[in-house]
Amino acid sequence: MSNEDEMFYAPHDCLEGLLQRGRGLGAVRALQDPAAAAPFVYDGIRRDWRWDGIDERSLYLARLVRDLELSPTPVVEQLAGDEYACLRATRVLELLALSGSAEARDGLRTHIREGEHWADVLESVADRWPADWWADLGEVARARVGGQAEPPWSREPWIRFGIGTRDVPGWPRRGLDDHSDEELLSLLADVRGSDRARADALRELADRPATEELIPLVPLFGASAGGRPLAPLRRAVERLGARAVPAARGWAADDREWLAELGVDVLADHGEAEALPSLLRRLADQWEARAWCGPGLTARRLARFGPAAAEAVPVLRGYWLWNPHSSERPGYLEALAAIDPSGLDYAHTESLWDCEQQARMLGIAHAPDIPEVRERLAVLRDDPMEEPDVRAAAAERAEGFLDQAVQVVQEG
Repeated sequence: MSNEDEMFYAPHDCLEGLLQRGRGLGAVRALQDPAAAAPFVYDGIRRDWRWDGIDERSLYLARLVRDLELSPTPVVEQLAGDEYACLRATRVLELLALSGSAEARDGLRTHIREGEHWADVLESVADRWPADWWADLGEVARARVGGQAEPPWSREPWIRFGIGTRDVPGWPRRGLDDHSDEELLSLLADVRGSDRARADALRELADRPATEELIPLVPLFGASAGGRPLAPLRRAVERLGARAVPAARGWAADDREWLAELGVDVLADHGEAEALPSLLRRLADQWEARAWCGPGLTARRLARFGPAAAEAVPVLRGYWLWNPHSSERPGYLEALAAIDPSGLDYAHTESLWDCEQQARMLGIAHAPDIPEVRERLAVLRDDPMEEPDVRAAAAERAEGFLDQAVQVVQEG
C-alpha cells in the first residue's frame, strides 16, 4: 500500500488497485476475502482515490463496510480529521445509517453536537436523511451557530430551524446581457481585447439562440497565451448544430491543434465519416500518453461510427480495465457495445457492482439472464443505500425476468 506522503495506484488487476478504481470486480473479490480487503476499504475512505471530484465512491465504500461486516468505528473517528476527511467519512456514514447502522447514525449526530465540522455534517445529513433523524437538533444548531464566522447559506436545515441565513450566490452578472448580438460579435472580432472580456462576450452569446455569424469568427478564439481556445467556445459551437459542419471541415485541417480538434469533434458529432481517422489517432495518442481525462469523450464519439471504429476496440478495453477515472468507465462500455458487443456479458455483469451509478444502470440493462445477475438485481432493488433510479431499474428488470419465467411455464 502507498505511504502517507505519496499516492500511487496499485496495478489494475490486484485487489487494492481494483478497489482504488471502484471496479465491480474489486467488490466481488473483497467479498471473497474480507480480511484482505478491509485495510484497502478503510484506506479508500481515509484517502481520496478519486481521479476527479465527479467520480463516485461513497456508496461503493459504504456497501463494502456493510457487506464485509467491518466496524464503522474507524470511519466515525475520521470525522475528527480535516474538513475533507470529515466529508468523506460523513458520506459513508450517512449511507450506513440508512442501511441500519446505529453506530454510524449516532456518530454523525454526536459530531453535530460536539465536532469541529458540525455545520457541514448537519447540512449533509439534512440532504440525505429523513427529517425526523435530524429535526430535533435545532437547539444544538442555534446554540452553536453563533460561533460561525458567517451565517449559513439559505438551505435546509437552517430554514427549518429558523436560523438567520444568507442567500446562495448565483453566477456573477457579466454586464453584457443588455448588449445586442451584433455588439457581442463586434467584441469577439476585436482580437486586441482581453481574453476575459472576449470570453464573457462569448459566454453571453452562447446563452442565446445560435447565430451563424459566429462561425467565421471561431478561428479567432484562441487564447492569447496560445494552445487553448476561449473557455465558452465549445458550448457556443454546439448550439450551432449542423450549421457548423461545412466550416468544421476547414477547422479540422488547421495547423492549430485546438481548432483541428474542435473541427473533428463537430464532424464526429454529426456522423461525418471523415472524422473517424482523426478520432482513432486521438484515442491511440491518449492511450500512449496514459491520459485518463478525456478519452471517455473520444469513446462516445467513436461509438457513433459503430463497427467502422473496430480498430479502437483494444484500446477501449484497455481503458475500461485500467482507467482510475471511474466516471469515464461507462463511456468505454457504451462505445464497446456500439462497436463490437461480443464478449461484453462479463463486463456488464461486473458493472452491477461498479462504483458509478451509470455503470450499474448499464449492467442492469444489459447483463445476461443468469442466476448471479438475478441475485444481484434483487440486492440493488432492495438496498436502502442505493440510488432511487438504480433501485427502480433493477426492480423493472427483475420483474421482466419473472414475466419471462411465467410465460415459459405457461407455454410449456
